[in-house]
Amino acid sequence: MNRLLLVRRKFNRRKNFNPFSKIKIRNFIGKPDLVLLGTIFVILIFGLVMLTSASSIKSYREFNSTYYLFFHQIIFGLLPGTILFFWLSRVSYHLWEKYSVLFFILSLIILGLVFIPGLSLEIGETKSWLKIFGASVQPSEIIKLFLILSLAGWFSYRGREKNQDFWNGLIPFVFILGLISLPIALQPDLGTLVVVAVIALSIYFVAGAKISHLLGLAAVGLGLFGILIFQTPYRAERLMTFLNPELDPQGIGYQINQALLAVGSGGFFGLGFGQSRQKFAYLPEVIGDSIFAIIAEELGFIISLSLIFLLVFFAYRGLKLARGINDEYGKLIVTGIIAWFIFQSFFNIAVMIGLMPLTGIPLPFVSYGGTALATLLAATGILANISRQAS
Repeated sequence: MNRLLLVRRKFNRRKNFNPFSKIKIRNFIGKPDLVLLGTIFVILIFGLVMLTSASSIKSYREFNSTYYLFFHQIIFGLLPGTILFFWLSRVSYHLWEKYSVLFFILSLIILGLVFIPGLSLEIGETKSWLKIFGASVQPSEIIKLFLILSLAGWFSYRGREKNQDFWNGLIPFVFILGLISLPIALQPDLGTLVVVAVIALSIYFVAGAKISHLLGLAAVGLGLFGILIFQTPYRAERLMTFLNPELDPQGIGYQINQALLAVGSGGFFGLGFGQSRQKFAYLPEVIGDSIFAIIAEELGFIISLSLIFLLVFFAYRGLKLARGINDEYGKLIVTGIIAWFIFQSFFNIAVMIGLMPLTGIPLPFVSYGGTALATLLAATGILANISRQAS
């Protein structure tokens, strides 16, 4: 009889077993920063609306459906991203601190997968995608978030005194940044490399880096970027086109000239939603890194400036959140995410108005890309979680 009761208790324990029971999901007393999240929500909705217009011609031409690419973004970007957002907004961000090394190792593994034949998907001149079960995944978008979590954990564990030291702070940081940068440079994906470097340097700065160390890194970095540019003919041509857009208007300068034409033709109030002319196969990458030019063409200067204002306001709220956090780990995570969102956004816009050389950097929350949108929403969930505990 006693043995029967013992077996029954073991069975009941197994029946009620929850593999996620050790994950801390708390009902936090504080509320998230609704202004910060609301700003992101407005940018996201605006981006989805603009994607319906920018992608309509390409969708119909390639898939015989005006909204094919839009629904693809919803299914493979918005839906998984929303799930990740709500989950990560409830799971305490402190949980991820003990997995900092694991996140870095996973980043290297994921980046290495693009060099494996059969998994790698080459688009254009870069091997930046993986083909998994018929779907394309961009590892470089995932590793941005993993890098933030790993660097935040590493710097907060070591303390500001070690972070300021040359041998214990600067040299290990350079080694870590070099490990993560090498596979990105080999793909090659110079745009992502720039974003990753800015994210890492921003976290390093807030973690206590000396200004002299940062200036030295910036000088070395510019030198290395110069080498990467001039060792590849098409990158050197892009730089020369940036300096002189009329140099090759039908060749390497075609995209930037068409983008400037789109931005200029929009005027103050635009041609009207859906009325872009450049999306009719004139402007390359209308759903990717050129989508801001379509926004300016259809909605004009006023709406484009409003989008920039939203980005500036988002940066302000994010930095305010970072300053209000007493926890070093949380502060560094917020710093990395804000640096990622804002730098990538303004770099993309600067390219489209001719202030920066042409690169393949998408506009966060607006450009097409399921992996990018899902990862951005996951990062937003972590921001929401941190703001709950900081309030």
